[in-house]
Amino acid sequence: MCIGVPMQVVEAGDGHAWCDGRGGRSRIDLAIVGPQPAGTWVLVFQGAARRVMSAEEAGQTNAALDALAAAIEGERDFGPYFADLVEREPRLPEHLRRES
Repeated sequence: MCIGVPMQVVEAGDGHAWCDGRGGRSRIDLAIVGPQPAGTWVLVFQGAARRVMSAEEAGQTNAALDALAAAIEGERDFGPYFADLVEREPRLPEHLRRES
């Protein structure tokens, strides 16, 4: 399984940036996403930013990664990790909905 990790740019350089995320700071390659200013969230996989993401999406992704860690530890209540989904009714993607 491949898992991307949200990281926030704290210092931009030439073709790279120093980013913080999930408890650490790393030098990240920005070749795919281009130069990014400090404060930008990027999804990082194997030392390279794969795409730019919103702060909200970064928070949701971090919550999902926290839920994965909790599951590994045997936790069974995942509501706190997915607060945005708890009260929401599931919705089919538009292409799967029946036309009336």
